Amino acid sequence: MAAVDSATTGGKPRRDRTMSLAGHLIELRKRLVISAAALVVGMIIAFIVADPVIHFITEPIRIVIDKRGDDFAALNFGSVTSAFDLRMRIAFSIGIFLAAPIWLWQIWAFIMPGLTKKEIKYTIAFVAAAIPLFFGGCYVGLVVTPHVIELMWGFTPEGGVNFYSAKEYYDFVFKLMIVIGVSFVLPVFLVALNVAGVMSGRTIIRGWRVAVLIATVFAALATPAADVVSMLMLAGILIVLFFAAAGLSMLFDRRKSKRQNDVLGEL
Repeated sequence: MAAVDSATTGGKPRRDRTMSLAGHLIELRKRLVISAAALVVGMIIAFIVADPVIHFITEPIRIVIDKRGDDFAALNFGSVTSAFDLRMRIAFSIGIFLAAPIWLWQIWAFIMPGLTKKEIKYTIAFVAAAIPLFFGGCYVGLVVTPHVIELMWGFTPEGGVNFYSAKEYYDFVFKLMIVIGVSFVLPVFLVALNVAGVMSGRTIIRGWRVAVLIATVFAALATPAADVVSMLMLAGILIVLFFAAAGLSMLFDRRKSKRQNDVLGEL
């Protein structure tokens, strides 16, 4: 890459500041093409294995069927192309995850030459913490989803029939996973703000009441009002992550203060 060849040493950014706009655009286009190709390959693989995924996310419907009989619940495909559309949605979603190592690397390779060594270190730490937290949140979403659907089914009146639209059903499951996954990453942003010097650890911890309120309200909105167990579980995890971020930020502040005192002592 032309930007890397012109790298400099020390704490200065390694991207050549004289690189033309056209050069940046060509580099960006190359990264986008590679990322798109990886996504297409991931989607093809995901399309082939869509059946086990559909079987997994429709488990709550089978629970309803076992409890009330075959005539009381079903995944409904309302048009000629609905089944194919569902597979394409699943293929796109899973394809993004399968291709993540490649497109994340392409983003990193494009940005990295413009970062200092210190910024690169912080970025790696941020990504290393954010990715497992995001997937952990997605897993919690999968754990919560069957309870949510089964609970909502319980409000169906006697004699009623639950026909779940395939599109809406999948959107509900997928969006719930994404929302909870993103919420798990938010504490990492607090630590990033602390490292950047925008917010101190004491400032973060002083807002614990607001954080608890926000976590509780978010958990209540993300789960049905009647599902108290899922709400408390989600809110509890978010609160623990907030206090972990606050504690880590205070530790960083202490180390930063110690280094400053050591420098002043040497002077």
